[in-house]
Amino acid sequence: MALRIEIDDLSRPAVQALLQEHLADMHAQSPPESVHALDLDRLRHPDITFWSVWDGDELVGCGAVKRLDATHGELKSMRTPRARRRRGAGRAILAHAIAEARGWTRLSLETGTQPGFVPARTLYAQAGFVECGPFGDYREDPHSVFMTLALG
Repeated sequence: MALRIEIDDLSRPAVQALLQEHLADMHAQSPPESVHALDLDRLRHPDITFWSVWDGDELVGCGAVKRLDATHGELKSMRTPRARRRRGAGRAILAHAIAEARGWTRLSLETGTQPGFVPARTLYAQAGFVECGPFGDYREDPHSVFMTLALG
């Protein structure tokens, strides 16, 4: 699979549909106060870089990073369509996001504690992320797991 990862302006219908799927899934798995997924408008913030992942003309994933400060970023909106899971797109966008975090000393993320989030937490742990406490504006939440990766 030769994937193409590109900075995306969030204007294409396929990208918008994938993000709608992502938001719906987050709301199905977590109580509203514990859903930290960003909608289209919030993903367009200047401190966020959003990428889409393509296999030819087919959208196979997306992900973003949000700059928290000069040395710390947050991974956001990691998603692979249900039909394309376990084929490497998630791993590819994660590796790309880590590689693009040049100049930062740390990349962190928030994900859920529910069983549906086990594959994501496993992927992050395999990439070297370790559990940590809340960062940025997050607070302790029984429905959230916080992870971080020290960058060299």
